[in-house]
Amino acid sequence: MIVGCGDVGLRVARGLSRKVRLIALTSSPARAQSLRDAGLTPLRGDLDRASTLLRLAGLATRVVHLAPPPGEANASWWRDLRTTALLRTLQRRSTPRALVYASTSGVYGDCAGEQVTEARALRPRTPRAQRRADAERAMRHFGRAAHVRTSILRVPGIYAADRQGGTPRDRLLKRTPVLQDADDVYTNHIHADDLARALIAAMWRGKPQRTYNVNDDSALKMGEYFDLAADLYGLPRPPRVPRSTAQDQLPLMLLSFMEESRRLCNARMKRELRVVLRYPTVAQGLAAAFKSPGA
Repeated sequence: MIVGCGDVGLRVARGLSRKVRLIALTSSPARAQSLRDAGLTPLRGDLDRASTLLRLAGLATRVVHLAPPPGEANASWWRDLRTTALLRTLQRRSTPRALVYASTSGVYGDCAGEQVTEARALRPRTPRAQRRADAERAMRHFGRAAHVRTSILRVPGIYAADRQGGTPRDRLLKRTPVLQDADDVYTNHIHADDLARALIAAMWRGKPQRTYNVNDDSALKMGEYFDLAADLYGLPRPPRVPRSTAQDQLPLMLLSFMEESRRLCNARMKRELRVVLRYPTVAQGLAAAFKSPGA
């Protein structure tokens, strides 16, 4: 069962479609037919309304949880009540053999550009990262209490040419500035197809209550990433600005990403999940995207 079957969920489904029966939890009746066309059986349910989830209890032997946490309007803004509702439902009947959750590398907070393994303590700084950390705690507790093999994948920026907003082209066309090199931060990426393959691998190979950094082998600063993309697309490189003036020129969401710098280590993913990256670097992934129609 795929919970939160958007772009990445559909890629997971394509990777599994010939092997297993697939169920997709959806709160949108309008999506039912497109999910059927993709080889999934749609199941109506809304993670914000726990009473609508009862039918999914006991249905799946393996569950991939890709649904984002709720927004900040909730009074308990630091909680992921959607994940809590899902886990309470899954424990009502026979529990799944494996549960895989796609979290975010943002749970590490700012690491001052240091290399980060899964052993590093979590220091989430933003509300969205705090909700992800809350979901991770709930997943680990559920795995231990229900004896379910639970895997947590910490995911950085996802890109792909056939994903909405999946390449830097639009931002380059808008001439959105990036930080000057002295102020710049390290950023991490994973191609959407490689992420889907890691999720599938975790369903069968993930160790109990184990976390995995899921990223490629690149070690680029954010400005280097956009310079690389600009050169591939034949567009001007983005302007560089000092951090002291960035707040006047950049949206708050983008600024939040520019306040955290880390280089994720993916050795555990390769060793334990045995994932061989199709796109080991952003340069390779963007070059493939550039050659794709409509990229």
